Amino acid sequence: MLIVYAILALGLVGLLFGLGLAVAAKVFYVETDPRVDAVKEAVPGANCGACGYAGCVKFAEAVVSGEAEPGDCIPGGEETVAEIARILGKEVSMSASPIATVFCIGDNYRAADNFIYHGVQDCAVAENFNGGHKTCTYGCLGLGNCVRVCPFDAIRMGTHGLPVVDEEKCTGCGLCVTECPRDIIKLLPAGQQGHLVLCTSQDRGKTVSKACEVGCIACKACVKACPQEAIEMDGKLAVIDLEKCDDCGICAEKCPPDTIYQRGSIPTEADAEAAAAEKEKEEATA
Repeated sequence: MLIVYAILALGLVGLLFGLGLAVAAKVFYVETDPRVDAVKEAVPGANCGACGYAGCVKFAEAVVSGEAEPGDCIPGGEETVAEIARILGKEVSMSASPIATVFCIGDNYRAADNFIYHGVQDCAVAENFNGGHKTCTYGCLGLGNCVRVCPFDAIRMGTHGLPVVDEEKCTGCGLCVTECPRDIIKLLPAGQQGHLVLCTSQDRGKTVSKACEVGCIACKACVKACPQEAIEMDGKLAVIDLEKCDDCGICAEKCPPDTIYQRGSIPTEADAEAAAAEKEKEEATA
């Protein structure tokens, strides 16, 4: 009988607690705008923070309240923005999402190392260890922070030691840009043509040449050759204004270390390996 009484007592206590929770839910119920749930369903749900809010729920609340705009959900793309605008009864202008671009081609074959690094495979940690293992203090450390932070699997580490961006998957969320301790990754407008100086070094020419075969040596040959005057020096680094660039390619032809490439023809892993093989062949012949 004691067991029966105990079971009945527990059941009664559970019933009372259940009724109490039900009453509390009714008393303290906060009515929410159904559009918040609709927007939450429309966004990708990656909680990447690219919109500036702590997760998709917060963004949904902000966009419904008018604090945020539908276009602030960069990873969602045009379809998501259009759906949010429909839910809110707004009209928005569509713009293509930017694409992450790696401004470094100093791969394992063409960039020197000061030492072999066997520490934590984290770029920020390696950066704090004697300035990093790369001779170039501006070059990609190749430890994949950008890969790990990307919620859309749009970046992978190539066999040549540099991150490779899949432009079809990239949503322009900018997490890789924030994560890179050396500010090598930049967001560029999708579909915009032009040539790029794929380097971020501000070192002197001689220092750059010792550290990387394809770094900008600040020779200004591209600046002098550009017929559109689209290239200027930012310190010791040549920078191309894509709004002025007409893709003539003269700058790439004049660049001694081959640092300048057309946006659609950035060197790949295969290019790096082929260049390394050719260099070995030349050295063996010599």
